[in-house]
Amino acid sequence: MTKMTADATTLTAPADHTTHSSGGIGNPVLGMLLFIASEVMFFAGLFAAYFSIRAGYTEVLNGVATHVWPPTAYKGLLNPFELTTTSGALNLILPATIILILSSATCQIGVWAIQRDDRRGLTRAFAVTLVLGITFLLLQAFDYSVLIHEGLSMGATTFGTTYFTLTGFHGAHVFGGVLMLAVVLYRGMAGQFSAKHHDMVEAASLYWHFVDVVWILLFSILYLL
Repeated sequence: MTKMTADATTLTAPADHTTHSSGGIGNPVLGMLLFIASEVMFFAGLFAAYFSIRAGYTEVLNGVATHVWPPTAYKGLLNPFELTTTSGALNLILPATIILILSSATCQIGVWAIQRDDRRGLTRAFAVTLVLGITFLLLQAFDYSVLIHEGLSMGATTFGTTYFTLTGFHGAHVFGGVLMLAVVLYRGMAGQFSAKHHDMVEAASLYWHFVDVVWILLFSILYLL
């Protein structure tokens, strides 16, 4: 009789389907943190290469080798506070930066919404974030077209190589983040997230915050320093 009672208890015991706990880190979040750690090392290598090239770059001015950066040919081209370039095209890099920072805020609003079990708030916030991310990519593509028209390209001195390498890799990461946001938005509209099950939402938000921070560093290094 004791054995039968134990077996019955085993059969009727409820399974624990909780996938998100405030007391620990879910697998998607942990995996994303590890991935971001590897990406930090990747971009650190790119930044190190950039500063190494920048420190060793010289131009002959008035017969004297002088350290200048950026090269004099592009000195006025990368000023984000000027509305136009020499060709008359709009310089939209500063608005693009503001848009990306704003998208990070809307992404976090979506995370806070699903933590309150507000599915509609999640989908609205991530929809806005997705639109802002796509807008940033379009503005960056326009910026590339302007720079190429002005004569700056991958083969135009080491400055052009480093500029397009840094911003190009970041743009690729933003594109990956846009795809991730689209998947989260689709799943959110399907009602697959709740206050207890939203690890994927948090993982996507961590990645998006990461690409935002990287761009702030790139903007500061390439345009302000």
